[in-house]
Amino acid sequence: MTPETAQQFRALEHQAHDLMNFFCEVGYEAVAPSVIQPADIFLDVVGEDLRRRTYVFSDTDGAELCLRPDLTVPTCRLHWQRCTQNGSSTLARYCYNGPAFRFQPADASTAHPREFRQLGIELFGDKNKERADIEVLHLIVEALRRAGLKQFRIRIGDLGIFQDLLSVLDLPARWRDRLRASLWRPDTFRDELRRLATQPDASIEGLPEALVAALRGCDAKAAERVVTAYFDENDIELIGTRTLREIVDALMSAIADAEADALPAETVRLIELYFDVKAPARAAGARLADLMQENGVDIAPALALYQKRLKLLTELDIDVATVEFSAEFGRTIQYYTGFVFEVLAEPLGERSPVAGGGRYDNLMRMVGAKVEVPAVGAMIHTERLLSVVGDGGRRD
Repeated sequence: MTPETAQQFRALEHQAHDLMNFFCEVGYEAVAPSVIQPADIFLDVVGEDLRRRTYVFSDTDGAELCLRPDLTVPTCRLHWQRCTQNGSSTLARYCYNGPAFRFQPADASTAHPREFRQLGIELFGDKNKERADIEVLHLIVEALRRAGLKQFRIRIGDLGIFQDLLSVLDLPARWRDRLRASLWRPDTFRDELRRLATQPDASIEGLPEALVAALRGCDAKAAERVVTAYFDENDIELIGTRTLREIVDALMSAIADAEADALPAETVRLIELYFDVKAPARAAGARLADLMQENGVDIAPALALYQKRLKLLTELDIDVATVEFSAEFGRTIQYYTGFVFEVLAEPLGERSPVAGGGRYDNLMRMVGAKVEVPAVGAMIHTERLLSVVGDGGRRD
């Protein structure tokens, strides 16, 4: 280890020690989730981008494992193990500091190493979601300030607003589900939106005409019999991860799409306009309200919660003028369900936030809980933070 590396290591440890002490002082319990995790849980919930960058391997017993690509999912698993004794609605606050691992191309910048540190907090079971959202954001900002970061911007988004928008639009439930399912893959989402608007009948292209004809008008049980008979007649084996029920549902959905009218142009335009909203937080709130009113859409409760968060931010001495809303932000991280944020420092640029996090109410169910558990958390990239503080981040 060179003297420079040793000095950086000591500085990083000192910074982490101070930040962990701060989080413990405000009521967060220090935990150390396992570095090696079951791969299936991560691959199911982290989204396409992070999935392909996760280091996966098998042990000698054949179990598929991975090096954790983040610490949120491991902390959820740790909380669930405790919940089996105390109940999944238990209010709990955790903090952690440790390495995470993600594949990066050889030419990646030093701000994106394959092994990096995450120091963060997770809050489970608080039913006052807006208060919990802002508690986490406020504590992260306060921690960054204590570490010496003086100049930064905050970007926020809210996947919950779009979920509410989808729920009130006049379109088939299966299309809502499909758009929700593709929301975290922007290119796929745009392709799906375009297809529903122009070629919903393309869903049956490539399917055997005889099978499609036999399935038209069938109920669920009859459709299963038709597909089973078709597989038997054509010596098709049911292999892979999809069940017969899932295959039948996909076929029936494709046939229903082919018989449906295209998604109205005004609906497509509204969705596109929504994702175009990017502005200072207060102006964005007004723009969203105007957009919905202009299109006769009522999502007032979601917009009221947005304004409530801005009010809470102001009460906690966070200058809302430094906060920007982007409807597009947060759409690549699959386990997030609502409010999301990141903290940006000028020396690192838009693609390398110093900190980030958000709400993920479905994640506890994915790791074993039987009910939805309110959950929100965030983490700090400690190496990025140290590099910024050492490169002018302490400017007054």
